[in-house]
Amino acid sequence: MIPVTPLANEKPSALATDISERLNAAIREHLLSAFAPDSTKTLRSFSAPEAAELLGVSGQFMRKVHSEGTIPEPEDVRGGRRYYTAQEIWDAREILEKSSRKKGRYLPRRSGDEKLQIWQLMNFKGGSSKSTTSIHLAHYFALRGYRVLVVDLDPQGSLTSMCGISPEIEFDGLTVYDAIRYDDPVSMADVVVPTYFPGLSIAPSRLMLSEFETESAVHSNPDQPFFTRIRNALSQVEDDFDLVLMDSPPQLGFLTIAGMAAASSLIVPLTPSMLDVSSTAQFLELAGAYMGVIEDAGATLQYDHFKFLITRDEPTDVPSQQLTSFMRALFQDRVMSATALKSTAISDATMLKQSIYEVVRSEMTRATYDRAKGSMDAVGQEVEVMIHQSWGRK
Repeated sequence: MIPVTPLANEKPSALATDISERLNAAIREHLLSAFAPDSTKTLRSFSAPEAAELLGVSGQFMRKVHSEGTIPEPEDVRGGRRYYTAQEIWDAREILEKSSRKKGRYLPRRSGDEKLQIWQLMNFKGGSSKSTTSIHLAHYFALRGYRVLVVDLDPQGSLTSMCGISPEIEFDGLTVYDAIRYDDPVSMADVVVPTYFPGLSIAPSRLMLSEFETESAVHSNPDQPFFTRIRNALSQVEDDFDLVLMDSPPQLGFLTIAGMAAASSLIVPLTPSMLDVSSTAQFLELAGAYMGVIEDAGATLQYDHFKFLITRDEPTDVPSQQLTSFMRALFQDRVMSATALKSTAISDATMLKQSIYEVVRSEMTRATYDRAKGSMDAVGQEVEVMIHQSWGRK
């Protein structure tokens, strides 16, 4: 353990530095003890019923394709029960798609003229569950065979941590800043790295990304406007993905606005409290003003979907439900039908830098787990329907 000693009577700058150094050392020690020595995350295995559900088939169908040798047996078979890694499920999708009569039955990826879906989650109210929603959507779509890229636009790097890269412990890899900086940017393809989660890649973040805010404020080259930086970077890798999810910082700065200029759809997560609703109103007022400014500067903003997502929803809390009803009456179909429940299962998973999809059902109260997973499934399914609408699918 790191020894705790009284803080010296120092100048504010020295005091802040001292606190920062102690916290960073403590965090580093905690992370090194919580994760494997090489600081990598691994994904749990999935039972046969879970695998069948993810593939959209019956248990009988799974037994049939195994008996026929269509898909290989998983490596983990215990007591006659099969357990699949996410990679084995991914490989099964590839095999089953080849023999499927319906194209996209097992690999529902975009094709032809279907455009890359770029969804930005934004709000400048902290605690609105932007990062939590982002990682759950990312895992939902990756588990269903989509090629997903998450772009962490928050210098704090919360989403990066949940993807198995700890910005608290310095890592040598490139970050999204390296792809969008003004001086000698690198290719986005060099920034994007696969995660431990099959089908999911990330353009990671760390504190250096905050430099983009400072550089954009003083940058004056009209040939490199700040609002084109993220869009141009994503265009370099668009052929490799079906869906991009961007997690914005809790502020309306250059990073958030550049994300808005790159996005094809927006989600504004908000909790059903008067403070959060009022804060969101101010955020959108400013966002609208900035949208007008960058449109006047030559940006084209066109969104397939602009939705509010109620997060930390408590169905038994009367005041929050009144606010939710107020939002639905005011904005109607702008508010997503599905809500992200306030759940101890999700909170506990997030504390361990996991999504509900990484948690084994038997490790917690099953009813609590089922409610939480059902909630996030419903959010993912609703977004999936909107994505298919954007692609022109029935």
